[in-house]
Amino acid sequence: MAKMQYYGTGRRKSSIARVRLIPGKGKITVNKKELEEYFGMPILISEVKRPLELVSAEGKFDVVATVKGGGTTGQAGALRHGVARALCRADEDNRPAL
Repeated sequence: MAKMQYYGTGRRKSSIARVRLIPGKGKITVNKKELEEYFGMPILISEVKRPLELVSAEGKFDVVATVKGGGTTGQAGALRHGVARALCRADEDNRPAL
């Protein structure tokens, strides 16, 4: 049986993030590194997690993302945008909150 996956592409400034949501336990991987290892700054980490918190989806999905271009702030914003778009595809009822 194939797992259901949801995709989203996020952009901010010159950064582009390709995001894949997979039902799981809440692990977030960015460019094959853990979220905390990739960004390091707590403000950027909380920015990436914000869409998951808004729709109470922490711990329900694993996030696998690749990010290119720009600086760390732009990349975090693009990742947040991609996660929000993927959550909208997972459940259309998430759209008003996001």
